[in-house]
Amino acid sequence: MQHTYPIPTVGALVQGPSGRVLIVKTTKWQGLWGVPGGKIEWGEPLEKALRREFREEVGLELFNIRHALLLEGVFDPEFHKPMHFLFVNYFAQSSSEEVQPNEEIVEWAWVRPEEALRYPLNRITRALMEAYMRQGAT
Repeated sequence: MQHTYPIPTVGALVQGPSGRVLIVKTTKWQGLWGVPGGKIEWGEPLEKALRREFREEVGLELFNIRHALLLEGVFDPEFHKPMHFLFVNYFAQSSSEEVQPNEEIVEWAWVRPEEALRYPLNRITRALMEAYMRQGAT
């Protein structure tokens, strides 16, 4: 598929009731860890897209959603194919840590933020995690 414009996406670093955050591994990021998220559908508001992606990918409901970072990926070599993405990233919370993964999720872990930085994170998630730690987000 030929794209002539950047593709907007949403994702979030989510804190569970234990205070840990969720990271996931998918095949799309070549073995690197990230956060759940995905493409925004035509006419879909950002927060609605984020909630849908989390329900679809990991079966979690979100609350206390707040904007974190806007990042760009232009033909990022960490992604499995050349794409131009706009990553609209959020911080959020979930009242459950019971992940129900879909076929995109290979592995998942609830970890302390400092611990997450020891995982091989994709660059977008690393920037999100560092912003989370700087802001002392809860």
